[in-house]
Amino acid sequence: MTAVTARSSVRCLHGNTWSSPFKVFLPPTSTSSTRSRSLATVNEPSVDDSTPTSRPRVRPTTFSDKLNAGPSFSDFVSGDDAPLAPSEAYALKTAVVGPKGKQKTITRLPEWLKMPIPDNSNYKKIKKDLRGLNLHTVCEEARCPNISDCWGGSKAAATATIMLGGDTCTRGCRFCSVKTSKTPPPLDPHEPENTAEALVRWGLGYVVLTVVDRDDLADGGAHHFAETIRKIKSKRPETLVEILSGDFGGNTEMAALVAQSGPDVYAHNVETVEELTPNVRDRRANFQQSLRILEAAKAAKPGIITKTSMMLGLGETEEQLWDALRQLRKSDVDVVTFGQYMRPTKRHMPVHEYVTPDVFELWRQRALDMGFLYVASGPLVRSSYKAGEAFIENVLKKRRAKRDEVVAAEAMGAMEGSRTAV
Repeated sequence: MTAVTARSSVRCLHGNTWSSPFKVFLPPTSTSSTRSRSLATVNEPSVDDSTPTSRPRVRPTTFSDKLNAGPSFSDFVSGDDAPLAPSEAYALKTAVVGPKGKQKTITRLPEWLKMPIPDNSNYKKIKKDLRGLNLHTVCEEARCPNISDCWGGSKAAATATIMLGGDTCTRGCRFCSVKTSKTPPPLDPHEPENTAEALVRWGLGYVVLTVVDRDDLADGGAHHFAETIRKIKSKRPETLVEILSGDFGGNTEMAALVAQSGPDVYAHNVETVEELTPNVRDRRANFQQSLRILEAAKAAKPGIITKTSMMLGLGETEEQLWDALRQLRKSDVDVVTFGQYMRPTKRHMPVHEYVTPDVFELWRQRALDMGFLYVASGPLVRSSYKAGEAFIENVLKKRRAKRDEVVAAEAMGAMEGSRTAV
């Protein structure tokens, strides 16, 4: 086979010409005429080598190319870089959303606020019982992120906060996703009995009852709530009951009536610092009114534990938080919880900031140093958070055991006195 080099000039469609060397391989059997035709050239003027040529086709980047360009496995396991602090991780988690021309930068939900989707047998059983007895829970109505954790625990640990007074509130707080109406449906007369029946089925040692505000009723629903507590205590005396009440429009007598019906813990949430209350809560609620409700409950039943909850991330300052805690201690509130405000829908007020876990821990220590009996503080903590209930349950059981010892000692003393008299 013979290889020869030739120069070929080609005219492109746009009128320009270019030339390039190439090799022609001729088989040995080729005739001389074939060779002569192969070596023939077109009589076109040659083009200078500086004439630009067409660019070669670029191969598209593949996924493997991206992997090769990224960090290696050793980069992940070397441990040279320390993990990001929560505040640094938060600063990096932003995203641009919205249509072109109306885009805005938002902060993505931090990892510490993500929870699994609820799905287990205990969760399904509680939900089925609630539907069968026509009961409502604040866990569902307020879209609580802890629902999988609270409902999915064992029988001893599971908690469902039953909402009394129906599923519709007469208030319109800017942070709450519970349905609102000026004229909600009438109270269900079977609700006290059904609530007690549900708790007997579940066999819970601790239950939280929360209520919707019923400004459409003269007593704010106080007698209905008190009747529910009495039903529970009559069917399961060993069950510890926490009532999370509204403010009854400032009627402290109604708060006292509920406190005297038998709950072990009386809770009412101030929700936020005093300065932000007008922007966060319904106009009919205010910080000082909430303090008076908590004070009235303690005065009506001195041994009762009083409790409140505050949301962080609404734009509160440190000094405002300090002032709120000082006022709560002055009102002899025993327990306080701190949790992250999470916007339930676009119609509700936006999150001012996502507070990091280390800041929640800082406020937990500060509140304990101020003399609170117990403080639950964390991004996912809510007013009926089960970790707080476990602690309070132990405190109440110890108090109950101490009372039993005192009663037993008094009985023994009475018996000894009667024998001496004989």
